[in-house]
Amino acid sequence: MKTLLSLCVLSTLVVLCLSATAEQKLTNCNEVRAAYSSKGFNVNDVPNKGVNAASLKVCPQGYSCCTVEMEEKLSQQSHYEIKAPVSRLSTNLQSTFRQRHGHFDKFFRELLKKAELSLHNMFVRTYGMMYVQNAELFKNFFEALTRYYVSGSSAINLESMLSDFWADLLERMFRLVNVQYEFSDAYMECVSRHTEQLQPFGDVPRKLRIQLTRAFIAARTFVRGLNLMPEVVNKVSTVSASPSCVRAAMKMLYCPYCSGQVALKPCQNYCLNVMRGCLANQADLDTEWNNFLDAMLSLVERLEGPFNFESVMDPIDVKISDAIMNMQENSMQVSQKVFHGCGQPKLSMAFRSKRSVKETGFTPRFRPYSPDARPTTAAGTSLDRLTSDVKKKLKHAKKFWSTLPDTVCVGERIAPGDDCWNGTAKSRYESVVIGNGLANQVSNPDVDVDITKPDIVIRSQIAVLKEMTSWLKAAHGGKDISIENDEEASGGEESGSGCDSPSCDTDRDIYFSTPPNPVEPRVKLVHSESAAAALQGSVALALCGLALLFAHLR
Repeated sequence: MKTLLSLCVLSTLVVLCLSATAEQKLTNCNEVRAAYSSKGFNVNDVPNKGVNAASLKVCPQGYSCCTVEMEEKLSQQSHYEIKAPVSRLSTNLQSTFRQRHGHFDKFFRELLKKAELSLHNMFVRTYGMMYVQNAELFKNFFEALTRYYVSGSSAINLESMLSDFWADLLERMFRLVNVQYEFSDAYMECVSRHTEQLQPFGDVPRKLRIQLTRAFIAARTFVRGLNLMPEVVNKVSTVSASPSCVRAAMKMLYCPYCSGQVALKPCQNYCLNVMRGCLANQADLDTEWNNFLDAMLSLVERLEGPFNFESVMDPIDVKISDAIMNMQENSMQVSQKVFHGCGQPKLSMAFRSKRSVKETGFTPRFRPYSPDARPTTAAGTSLDRLTSDVKKKLKHAKKFWSTLPDTVCVGERIAPGDDCWNGTAKSRYESVVIGNGLANQVSNPDVDVDITKPDIVIRSQIAVLKEMTSWLKAAHGGKDISIENDEEASGGEESGSGCDSPSCDTDRDIYFSTPPNPVEPRVKLVHSESAAAALQGSVALALCGLALLFAHLR
């Protein structure tokens, strides 16, 4: 009996002792008041000592240093604190790729301007007044290239523009080398129709068309990809946390305050489960985001190699000048083909009149060109340096969305080991860490996530990334399938002239297979002694014509 009485007394003392200890912890809420006010809240919201918190909605009920009003304010603070690190990471990512977009866009635009100025200066030195009087043709050429770079096929059909350029150039040069003749508009239309068959400029137009098409499609598609990245990140960052996420964040971050443990941090695995629940929709971006980045990295390799915008634009003045020299060297043969196909023109009145003629001819002075000389246009850089930098940034951005929880739940935000807040007490967190993405949240022990309702904004950005990835892959093959393209702007099978082999080289010649049903040219070759005699006469007439032209210009 005495033993039983002793046990009862001992048990009562233990209970009283524990109750006194618990009561002692909450008799003073001074630490909570200090921590609460440091967040910018009114210290008078906090009771001086623990109160009955039966009305709390998130944190454990019973004696607490928290009130319902405090819980509401700390919930808002929780929302901010889980959003802040994600916003900071997103803002940094946006800033990184806005800058890279600006660098590439500025570089490509300046390269276009530099190429135009280089051609102008070279042609003034080489062709003098003959170029000056026809300078608008080349000015329009570069304006069209710039419009294509900016707006794509919705503004300019690149293949048609190039065909028109060469046809117009042929018409002007044909008049110059045959100045002794008069040509009607109808006659010149006949000449223009046969530009491709005549090939007066040699193989330069074909090669340049292929190089320009590939380089421009790759450059403008890559720049669009860089521009898209901050847009996607910005739209995704506007997605608000769900009420269940805010509730879970409040429980993780501030429920320790209610029990007076203001310094207690959450367990790392507990934090991971909460953040993976809160960022479940964002994690679903990861697959298409990584596919998009892989496509961007592949296109960078094209820009560095066979589709190098810089290596196409920098020597374009030399290439066009080579085409003009081809025309000059073959002017008699070209003229005879035209005369045979379009008819013999009449001599001009100026040529019939007797004038003092001083013989002259073309004496072009070409500037030396070295393909190894790299220009430094945009901010003193080159394409090689730009691509080297952006590749590092693109690789670093991979798995951005799926690693956000791991990036947040580190450092001072969590407590290592078992001396941490597990959602109910200072103890080990026993639950298993769940996977990323919406589908995995069905078993999340800390956040209620409705896996049947994916976020609309994020789903739309997944679709945007998927579409952009298809454009990037097409550009990798030299084709433009972007949304502004219409069917006729595609230019048929050769418009992209894609090179799908890694061994593509801009310096190698490019060949196309012969069409299955080649069209017979309307301009026919001249093969006879009389034709040869006529050709010799034409040479003499052409030289006289050039002499008259130069005499007139002087």
